[in-house]
Amino acid sequence: MAPLLLRQLNGERAVVFLYVVRILISIPFSLLPEAFSLFLLSLFALCVEISADDASNPLSLVFRTRPGASSGVLLGAVTLPGLLVSKLVQTLRAITLEEVGIEEFEYLKSQYWAASSSCVAVLIFLSLVCQWQSKSKSKSKRKTFICSLSSRNQIYSSICVIFFVGSGLVSLSGKLYGGWSPVLISLWVLGHGWASVTLIQKILETFPACASIGESLLVTSGLVLYFGDMMAYTTSKISYLASSKALFIQNGINRSEISTIIQGMVFGLFLFPVVYKYILRIWEYCVSSENTTELGNHEKRRSLVFYSLLTFVLVAVVPSWMQFVHAFHMHPFLWVIDFVLSEPLKRLTLCVYWLVIISVSVRRFYSISKNSKTERILLRKYYHLMAVAIFVPALIFQPKFLDLSFGAALALFLLLEAIRIWKIWPLGHLVHQFMNAFTDHRDSDLLVVSHFSLLLGCAIPIWLASGFTDRPLAPFAGILSLGIGDTMASMVGHKYGVLRWSKTGKKTIEGTAAGITSVLAACFVLLPLLAATGYIFTMHWFSLIVAVTTSGLLEAYTAQLDNAFIPLVFYSMLCL
Repeated sequence: MAPLLLRQLNGERAVVFLYVVRILISIPFSLLPEAFSLFLLSLFALCVEISADDASNPLSLVFRTRPGASSGVLLGAVTLPGLLVSKLVQTLRAITLEEVGIEEFEYLKSQYWAASSSCVAVLIFLSLVCQWQSKSKSKSKRKTFICSLSSRNQIYSSICVIFFVGSGLVSLSGKLYGGWSPVLISLWVLGHGWASVTLIQKILETFPACASIGESLLVTSGLVLYFGDMMAYTTSKISYLASSKALFIQNGINRSEISTIIQGMVFGLFLFPVVYKYILRIWEYCVSSENTTELGNHEKRRSLVFYSLLTFVLVAVVPSWMQFVHAFHMHPFLWVIDFVLSEPLKRLTLCVYWLVIISVSVRRFYSISKNSKTERILLRKYYHLMAVAIFVPALIFQPKFLDLSFGAALALFLLLEAIRIWKIWPLGHLVHQFMNAFTDHRDSDLLVVSHFSLLLGCAIPIWLASGFTDRPLAPFAGILSLGIGDTMASMVGHKYGVLRWSKTGKKTIEGTAAGITSVLAACFVLLPLLAATGYIFTMHWFSLIVAVTTSGLLEAYTAQLDNAFIPLVFYSMLCL
């Protein structure tokens, strides 16, 4: 089975399997079910991707995906589960050092199976779509070698799913969460799969031509896992459930004030469009009989509804949830102000520094984009360099404040994108005009994702490392890979690149070499500034080189949105 599938490897698939193999060889025996399931998930995803990318049976006939991108199913399916396995390995080291409790490890294990279940459920759905496509074509055409290959992939897929389920049952059949029933735990995990299938269909239908299948799968599994965690967090605070340990031991999902605030704000801003859409329909139905049909007044009234509802959600609904799940002794917004003013000199100075860099850079780059012939891809890399200048000092000297700042920036981006999409007066047109100056082929008028991917690519490794971490460079994974590696690869490749990795691609060997070298150089510059960095020079220097090289090769080969995948892959390998 495996040799036949390995023959289908191209550059991107080979790098993804290098990533998976690097994780598998680092997994201890106690995580054998997770290791086996990750291997099966990779084979299953490869089978589905081969069928999806086949010219005779493309998923693009069913879903409108981003033009010019491959399906990316394999990369999208293994990235998040691979990251969680790496976190499990790191958490085992923390348990050995008595830094964390066994409850946190068990909860993280359930998170892994929830993420894997989400990916497997979506893969089954995509496999059924491919099978339906194949059958519909076989009615009009004679069965060919391609059809037989697709049928063989379906057999391999079925075998992978069967063994994957068996691995999950073995792993979840132990003592979890105070002896709570493994059957109910399994139902909880399967619920993530059902939610993922529903959500990915909604994303692909609502935002056509905005993302590939793999990108949509990564976003889907991430959102379902994040909000599933929020549901577990809320349930653990319900007295009769928490006292009987009916769902999760509370110690396994403790959250800081900053994490709670970010989670609540993100959930509120995702919930807000759904509520706003239905309230807007009701409001338009009620005013449809009025005689005042002037367009300007209609837009202003619609904007009033938007801002009023937004204020109610963010000031009343979301803080109520925050105070329910966490012991805030004041309104969460007042807590934020108190937190910033607890070290006013450092944090306010940092805010002024950020505002100066952002205002000068944005004005300069916007002027260049309007009046210069500089290629858009190179212009966007200047923002990657700006991210390095903004985030590195804060990450070294004020990491907790940076966590909160990332959450505020994400909330602002979500709000501005909602204003742009709905053309909310008076900012909608201005925001769209400004964003349009920095878009490229990966963005569309319907959804601009590049600024989200850059922000989250830098923020997620820092958020993930906010607890225990024995790898000082891991929080810098996004900043190093995007701000330095990706930028240097693009600039050197564009100016000096001659040897291309493939005949159809634009990525060059010179650019990739420059990206890898620059990240390694930046790592050794950072080392004197960080505590406990001796591991780089003793027993883990080879792991660092492998991590940097793998993420650099992925940037060279992938046709997916590299801002989303490369930081997660780099972070996962740094944690090993």
